[in-house]
Amino acid sequence: MSSSEQRSSAPRTLYEKLWDAHLVAEENGEAILYIDLHMLHEVTSPQAFAGLAEHGRKIRRPDLTLAMADHCVPTTGQSQGIEAVEDEQSRAQLAMLNHNSAAYGIEHYTIGDIRNGIVHVVGPEQGRTQPGMTIVCGDSHTSTHGAFGALAFGIGTSEIEHVLATQAIRQRKSGNLRVTVNGSLAPGVTAKDLALTIVSELSVDGATGHVIEYCGDAIRALSMEGRMTLCNMSIEAGARAGLVAPDDVTYDYLKARMPAETWAASLPRWKKFHSDPGARFDHEIILDASTISPVVSWGINPAQSIAIEARIPEPSEQKEQKSRAITERALSYMALQAGSPIAGTPIDRVFIGSCTNGRIEDLRAAAAVLKGRTVHPRINAIVVPGSGMVRHMAEQEGLHTIFLDAGFEWREPGCSMCAAMNNDRLTQGQRCASTSNRNFENRQGPGGRTHLMSPAMAAAAAVTGEITDFRTLP
Repeated sequence: MSSSEQRSSAPRTLYEKLWDAHLVAEENGEAILYIDLHMLHEVTSPQAFAGLAEHGRKIRRPDLTLAMADHCVPTTGQSQGIEAVEDEQSRAQLAMLNHNSAAYGIEHYTIGDIRNGIVHVVGPEQGRTQPGMTIVCGDSHTSTHGAFGALAFGIGTSEIEHVLATQAIRQRKSGNLRVTVNGSLAPGVTAKDLALTIVSELSVDGATGHVIEYCGDAIRALSMEGRMTLCNMSIEAGARAGLVAPDDVTYDYLKARMPAETWAASLPRWKKFHSDPGARFDHEIILDASTISPVVSWGINPAQSIAIEARIPEPSEQKEQKSRAITERALSYMALQAGSPIAGTPIDRVFIGSCTNGRIEDLRAAAAVLKGRTVHPRINAIVVPGSGMVRHMAEQEGLHTIFLDAGFEWREPGCSMCAAMNNDRLTQGQRCASTSNRNFENRQGPGGRTHLMSPAMAAAAAVTGEITDFRTLP
């Protein structure tokens, strides 16, 4: 029996099935995997296209490549086009993506196109992301697409060039890590809270060298948008990718986004992508969903997060000197007092958006908190839909009116303050309640201080002017 036949007959994890289905060749522990969908944006693709041009190479499968502008786009005035973008570097990158897409025959959504938006929002909402696929993009949060049972991961510039030229990528196989969340999340506890809890449990590098598969009743109860939020943040624990096996929730989501005949023909194949009984995982952790509360980050990485009822950790609580030093550094940068409650911490800015929490479900949750309420007079608050389609849907539902009446700015789609692009950034010392995915030093602007949380929690912070458990609002 060949090694491939042995692999297919033994119990396999979802990750192993995805790997085997796309394995082109393997030698000395390194493999070549076929790629089903390659997504591009304006920041990480220019060097790859330059490499193709230098060597006179063509794109092997332009029909499996999709380009869009998301990182550098301004979140106002998009109808004026690229020429109106104030930042010179951003304007140049956007223009280069337009040029390269046209030159190589790649489908491309530019700013102002209703189909455009953040790459990890657009792919799923258009039915491009499907179970059993391999998906790559020059962005670490490509792990988002794993919510559909797809092997999706971020790649570097040289790898982008390689995928463009060959529609394949060199990889070393990762380990399998299963995170099982039993029971049910309490009312008001979201996928964002679950994600921050898991990252805190694993630490920022606890999943390094592994692909995480999320299992358990609490995972199955999540909507597709919640599963995307969870998989999106897998990278924050060091994982190569995150996965949720497809089920009826997945199939129903895609049924509304695909031609009926294509959906029906694909369904039998999709249903094969799950972990077999008896499949071996290298590591496992098990959590009780009922113990999880709304969570807020207090430090300078997503693992430095605590329940809203908790107090900010003391450095002395850390067993290792390295951990104590990181805690002290975080407290200093964030200007927080160890032992103080995280609730009640004053904020200056609120950002609702990003590839983590910029979908319609996220905007609905924030709007539900804001309806009939007003933003604190000290707070500058913006909401940035994850795509043109999300923005359109929100406006059809009247959500934008709720945000505007409350005192939020209603912006156009893009990565925005998540990555401190264009003018959407914090200034020195400003503290932000953010629905994004990273709270690194200077992430949202030089000297900016980021507190990660769910959309409902961010909306509550906007109303009160401080970190607040939204469940306690009158």
